[in-house]
Formats: sequence, structure tokens, C-alpha cells
Amino acid sequence: MKKIGILFGQENTFPQAFVDRVNEKNEDGITAEFVSIDKVMQAEPCGYDVIIDRISQDVPFYRGFLKNAAISGTAVLNNPFWWSADEKFFNNALALKVGVPVPKTVLLPSNENPPDTGEKSFRNLKFPLDWEGIFNYTGFPAYFKPFSGGGWKSVYKVEDPQDFFTKYEETKQLVMMLQEEINFDLYFRCYCIDRKDVLIMPYEPRNPHHLRYVSNAGPAEQKLLDLIKDYVLRLNNALGYDFNTVEFAVRDGIPIAIDFCNPAPDADVNSVGQENFDWVVESAANMAIRRAKNHKEGMNNLTWGNFVRNFANDEALIINGEAEKKKSKSKTKSDSKSGKSDLKKSKEKK
Repeated sequence: MKKIGILFGQENTFPQAFVDRVNEKNEDGITAEFVSIDKVMQAEPCGYDVIIDRISQDVPFYRGFLKNAAISGTAVLNNPFWWSADEKFFNNALALKVGVPVPKTVLLPSNENPPDTGEKSFRNLKFPLDWEGIFNYTGFPAYFKPFSGGGWKSVYKVEDPQDFFTKYEETKQLVMMLQEEINFDLYFRCYCIDRKDVLIMPYEPRNPHHLRYVSNAGPAEQKLLDLIKDYVLRLNNALGYDFNTVEFAVRDGIPIAIDFCNPAPDADVNSVGQENFDWVVESAANMAIRRAKNHKEGMNNLTWGNFVRNFANDEALIINGEAEKKKSKSKTKSDSKSGKSDLKKSKEKK
């Protein structure tokens, strides 16, 4: 009998609804429950075939537990090895590689030196930085945010160079990035479950948190929604996220990805609304059940995105299918040469 667990913290509505829905389905004896931990022994299975992780981004102990579970065969959603190495600046670069527009963004060193470092630790950095070039690239106003942060922590809007340097002093040892402001006409937040199920939701980030899913924008054109869905799937297939949200600011008809690495995206009924909540619960339950059915004991049951898999195989990233086409053409030529060679050998034998 396969068992699914959900690991969570302060949230209340989603975990119970998820467990209830999996158990209501009663497929092939698959059950779900809240994860229970009484000890973590190295390389020992934890008793769960699948675990939905909703909290390890905030609790390092849980992250260690999940990696140990994964190496013992548990399908952990999301992959704890990938998301803990994941960073917003890298994701922006990856988005461009798979053809998804993102804001112009620059990585900056921390304002204060990290512990146990000194002036000689930064001999490869030119001082001062090319501030004029950086500011011309991003423009002002701009957003100043941690390169690996989340939850809107330490995010600033800066109006001009003087304002930037004032805010920079406040960031201390945080590694930050400066990002152009996108003045948008429409805004969407999209759930992506199992890299296949996509829910596109109108969203208004300028509203108070509990009203952000209330938008007066009206219905969007189907062509735009289709493009957004395509971008959502490109990003999640490249990143390898099982459970993620992607936000798009639409400027002049072009959806620009703003935030798309969320290892435990908000799924509370009080903020997302009942209709969206029901969709997430159903889609997450279906995903977990599929993964439980496909689970192979003692094997690698994690999801790895195209970036990791292609680079591990010394292959290029698939950019709008171009790499796939080139690979197919190369294979066809190779097959053709092989066929000619076989024919030549056949004639020689005769």
C-alpha cells in the first residue's frame, strides 16, 4: 500500500483538504496523512512513498530530513536538492535561455563583507562598480531585492541613484539584484502542477494581500492566455518544479515573468479564493496519486528539469524547440550515413 505525506507549518486549510481529497479518491489503496517524524536515521527510509513539502524552505531540519528521504527513494515534491540550489537571478538567466521575457536585472555584491572575509577576498571585483552602466541598463524607478529571497522580504522600490545607495546601506550582507520596474496593463498569477496542469488567475499585486486575487481587469484575449500557458510550461519544465506559481506582468501585450520560483506557493483558501483553492487541492491530489502509482522503491523518484538533465548529458538547453530540431536533423544525417555505409559493405561482399 502506497502512502503519501504532507509536511507543513503554519498553514491550515490546504494540508487538511489535500489529505481528505486523496483519501476520498481511495485509488489502489493509496492513502495520505500529515508527515510524522520521531527520528531521522541516515540512509533509512522514512515510510512515505511521496511527500508534499510545504515548509522546508523555512526549516533547515526539515530540508535535511527530505534529502535523506529522497536518497532513500521517496518522491519529494518539490525536489529539495534543486530548489535549495535555486536562485532568482539564475532563474532569470534560465528564463531568457528558454525564450521567456523577464525584467532587465543586475546582480550586485553585498554592501557589507560576509563573515571571515576582508579586502583581499574581493580582489577580483573592480571598485567602484560601473554604476552608470548598471543604472542605464535597469533605469529608474527600479526594484531592489535579494537574489535568492522570497515572501517580499527586503524588497525595495528605488527612485533614483541617491535613493538606491541609501537602501543599499540597509541590506548589509544580503546579496541583492537591481531590476527594472515593469509598468503593466494586466497581471496574472499561475499555478503549475506536475508541469502539466496550469491555472491562470487574474491578480493585482498592488492590492492588500487578502484582495490580490480580486481584479477588475476583465477577460483577457485567448491568444495572450495561450502564450502565458506556454511560458509557464517552458519555465517549469526547465526548472523541474512539481508545484509552483509563476507571475506575469503584461506590458504592451507581452507577458514578462516576474516571480517564478516558489517552492511552497500560497494555497490558503482565505487568500486564493474557494474556486482557485478547489482547483489546487484537486490537481495536487491527482499529482501525488500519480507519483505514488509510479513510485519505484529504492530508486530516484525526484523530478529533474531540462536544465539539469540536458547539462548532465552534455546537451544544449531546448530553446523554443530549436535544439530538439537540430538534434533530430543530426540524427537523420547520422542514420543516412550509416545506411550508405551498410549498403557499401553489402556491395563489397557481393
